[in-house]
Amino acid sequence: MKIFLLFFFLSFLTTSLHAAHPFQREYIIVTGGVALIEWEKYKTLPHDHWWANFVHASRIRLSELHQQAGPQDEITWMVYRPAYQRRGQRQDKRDLLNLIKSVEEKYKVHLVYFDSQKEFLNYLNCGRPRDREKIADFEYFGHSNRACFLLDYSNEIDTGSKVWLHETELTKIDPSIFAPHAFIKSWGCHTGESMSKLWKKAIHQPMIGAIGPTNYSDSDAEGWHPTLSPGGRWTK
Repeated sequence: MKIFLLFFFLSFLTTSLHAAHPFQREYIIVTGGVALIEWEKYKTLPHDHWWANFVHASRIRLSELHQQAGPQDEITWMVYRPAYQRRGQRQDKRDLLNLIKSVEEKYKVHLVYFDSQKEFLNYLNCGRPRDREKIADFEYFGHSNRACFLLDYSNEIDTGSKVWLHETELTKIDPSIFAPHAFIKSWGCHTGESMSKLWKKAIHQPMIGAIGPTNYSDSDAEGWHPTLSPGGRWTK
């Protein structure tokens, strides 16, 4: 009888745990491309004096997730590769991809490079078996405006973008890839002014975004996240 009760209890516990977490969780950090300072330096408010603005902010967040995630959870770091190749070759004269690789090794994350919007969306929608591995955390670090993620900005074209994800294209993302009550946030500028609204309409979950610009200028500080500019606020 005692053996039967013990078996029943263990079966109930296993079923309950499965019901609470019926799928594996993936945490995704997306790092957009860096600008070329050879163009930006002539502007009143130049971008990206340091090549690692977005990389450093992403590294801090990856470190936090590394401490928080469970043993079965996957932490994925998606990086827009061409911008860091070009910046390293043309300006910094360093292999920036090798430096990015060192972050992958330190925090044991799954590094995924992408070169186009298509590759970016393909990984989100079907890069993992989405019927049993859902995205529980999705965060974007990079250039943006009120209507889109500028995955490339001022790197191939001065003050222009060659690769982006516009708010009118959010229907290309399958809403079912996200876990219920996923944490979704854009750390880029202005996305709370319009894109967050269309994100919720397309994905059926809110995305936290900024009203106003965000500040990456303190990027050499430890424990640092992008901050809101004066008068700004976060919104869904």
